[in-house]
Amino acid sequence: MEESTPTVSLISCMHFVRRGVAKPVPEKIELTEKELEKIIKQTADDLRLTEQGDDDSDEEEQNAAPREPPADPNDEFNFANYDQEDSTNPIGIGTIATLPNLGDLGDNVQIRTEGPDSDEEDDIIKPDDNLLLVGHVESDASVLEVYIFNKDEGSFYVHHDIILPWFPLCIEWLSHDPSDTQPGNLCALGGMDPVIQVWDLDIENCLEPAFKLGKKPSKKKKIKRVGHKDAVLDLSWNRNFTHILASGSADNTVLLWDLDQGTPHTKLDYFEDKVQSVSFHPLEAQTLGAGACDGRARVADCRSPDAHRAWALAPEIERFTWDARNPFCFAISNNVGKVAYIDCRQDEPLWTIDAHDNEVTGLILNDKVPGMMVTIGADEKIKTWDITRPTPQQVGERSLRVGRALCGAACPEAPQFVAVGGDNKQHYIEVVDLSANDEVNNRFGSYLTTNEPTNEAMET
Repeated sequence: MEESTPTVSLISCMHFVRRGVAKPVPEKIELTEKELEKIIKQTADDLRLTEQGDDDSDEEEQNAAPREPPADPNDEFNFANYDQEDSTNPIGIGTIATLPNLGDLGDNVQIRTEGPDSDEEDDIIKPDDNLLLVGHVESDASVLEVYIFNKDEGSFYVHHDIILPWFPLCIEWLSHDPSDTQPGNLCALGGMDPVIQVWDLDIENCLEPAFKLGKKPSKKKKIKRVGHKDAVLDLSWNRNFTHILASGSADNTVLLWDLDQGTPHTKLDYFEDKVQSVSFHPLEAQTLGAGACDGRARVADCRSPDAHRAWALAPEIERFTWDARNPFCFAISNNVGKVAYIDCRQDEPLWTIDAHDNEVTGLILNDKVPGMMVTIGADEKIKTWDITRPTPQQVGERSLRVGRALCGAACPEAPQFVAVGGDNKQHYIEVVDLSANDEVNNRFGSYLTTNEPTNEAMET
């Protein structure tokens, strides 16, 4: 009997996590038969409610529990004073652990489906391991895969995974755990369902998220909708105000969630089409960027969310990313291959280039390498650019093995490594070493090899 080939096998979203935030040995949950039966029954009930539930809450659905108002009544989260507050939720640092060498990566890393050996020590996450969170869809199954990436040891494998109830579309990491005063290792997931799920990455074999953001309406249970009405397309965690998460949706809105309350407190509803990309400013807690299918990128001051500025890059904005080295600037890409670089103080882009033949699905401005921009396209190419000049110069290009590229992410501590996911059933994920290109290495090599404590680049 011939093995059936999956009709679909693709990576829909991914996110790199910096080192040292994961527990060396994640907790493992072992369920009894009764507990498993109860969870299965609850899941079935939830699915029935989803099918029967209808949208009966067109009245104001974002009503939230009252909280003490800030000095400025328009400043829901007191953004104006965020830098005066105590930092009670710093990013957590893990403890020392070891993991055996799993072989050389070379300049490209292909997926290893079998994972590490069965020895217990292979499950240990080392302090110099990065996590790569990956939304993997295969036929009718959707899974969040937690990869280990260690550039010095040449390791890249799935450490553990989480079964998801729907097609994942976006991933965001966060450390803010509303149920714990200590920083956590959490992952927010958005997808075809309007309810956002937040999973604890330090727990294996978990069948339920740590918590959810949003509720679907149900006349039968007299439940009003909370949150979005349609798919969640992108997420952005506020690293300055750690209890805030932004979500962009196919319902043409952006919501700012208060993680402590579990409810949205601010709604941006001036978009004329789906919101595909959201990004909090890396330095200014009150500033949020968003790109939508109406062909406009907008920057809002969350202290007065109705006040915003817009720049056009028709027909549809795919990605929005801030330039951490130039705080007034950001880059956007669209679905016909263009990339624009914008200074918020000016009305027109500083430059616009034709970067790819079609959608630019990955857009990276590296905060460790001055002037380096990486673009990933659905034309199966990844390109490296020098944007320090008035007109950006392409300094590297290579074809990808993942088919039509759908997403990309740069390694925080090793900026020359970029993970890419696509729709090739045989090779749907790879890690590209940008420094393998001589011109890229000549232009940016000093930065690519000095951001690591070891000062070593991966051998190719």
